[in-house]
Amino acid sequence: MKRIISAQIIILLIIAICGGCKRSGIHKDNFITVDVTASYPQKKLVLQDFMDVEYIPLETNNEFVCGNYVLAVGRNHVIMTNHDNDGNIYIFDRSGKALRKINRKGQGGEEYNILSRVVLDENNNELFVNDMYAKKILVYDLEGNFKRKLSTSEDFLFFDMYDFDQEYLICHDSFNDNNSLAFHTGQSFMLISKLDGSISEEIQIPYEEKKSIVMRTPKDEKTGMYSVFMPSSVFPIVPYFDDYVLDEISADTIYSYSSNNTMKPLIVRTPPICSMAPERFLLLSLLTDRYYFMEIIEKKRLFPFSNIVYDRQEKALFSYKVYNSDYTDEEEAFLKSVPLNREIPSCQYLEAYKLVEDYEGGRLKGRLKEIASKLGEEDNPVIMLIKHKK
Repeated sequence: MKRIISAQIIILLIIAICGGCKRSGIHKDNFITVDVTASYPQKKLVLQDFMDVEYIPLETNNEFVCGNYVLAVGRNHVIMTNHDNDGNIYIFDRSGKALRKINRKGQGGEEYNILSRVVLDENNNELFVNDMYAKKILVYDLEGNFKRKLSTSEDFLFFDMYDFDQEYLICHDSFNDNNSLAFHTGQSFMLISKLDGSISEEIQIPYEEKKSIVMRTPKDEKTGMYSVFMPSSVFPIVPYFDDYVLDEISADTIYSYSSNNTMKPLIVRTPPICSMAPERFLLLSLLTDRYYFMEIIEKKRLFPFSNIVYDRQEKALFSYKVYNSDYTDEEEAFLKSVPLNREIPSCQYLEAYKLVEDYEGGRLKGRLKEIASKLGEEDNPVIMLIKHKK
């Protein structure tokens, strides 16, 4: 039976508490307010001071020359693919040893055409492969054997997808986000069954008017063609320890959603999104026990942006730069990659040729220096996992 989780009552509570707040960074109970029009002082941080870092050099051989796209990471496995849509799924262990390559690309009922997203469920030894445009999620074991298909409605276009618990995936409907016609409740977030794809819960986040971050060029009069653009760092679902944070860009409140299906406000933006032209969107990058890393993006040509962080200890907002201490100079860490899971909220891929160059130039220290000393320029990338401290 489908349930609907609503944030309407929570919204009224926020209005009552936050009413006329004008000062950015105000911390009320467990949520903060962020002024997306303000300027903030800069703060320099060292990544290893607040996160653990793990480097995984991926084995390279004739069968395992993979790209730099991390699909999933579990306790025992790293799942990779290429950017050229060749259908290859590369499975490594957590030390980087190549285990096997899977390719079920095709037009058949047990095959995928596009790897939109992959969820790894190690507890059940399963891979959920999302073929977004074909409106199906295919389930394989870690040997590549087909197990079942989850059929999704024609009304939905799932892209962001994560392992919620033993029974459900948590998904975001990109179809609804792009102002397309949708014949459901208009909500972007939902829990779907791992067994058959049926919707268990629709998570309702209220907003005044549907907004889209997508920009479209004028239609060509001769061809009728047009182009669409959007920033690469839009993550509607962000893992946050035991919870998931849901960023509905049309709303003024960002919520955390817990494993017991309760929702609470985490961040409130000001001014309201509906009062801005062009809009400035508040997007999430990385959330830790102390810091909320965010990005403000303006809906204009080239999407001008600013990076900000909320320090829960200092109860203040800053612009920021984060540096990787495994370099001898100030090498910035990239915190805006696709979130992975609750334990590993972010990752980077480090190209082998660049690591070889940095090693020869004396720029590396510690474990990263040791790994780079054994690399060849054409080796597979080194995966840098950014993990919560234990």
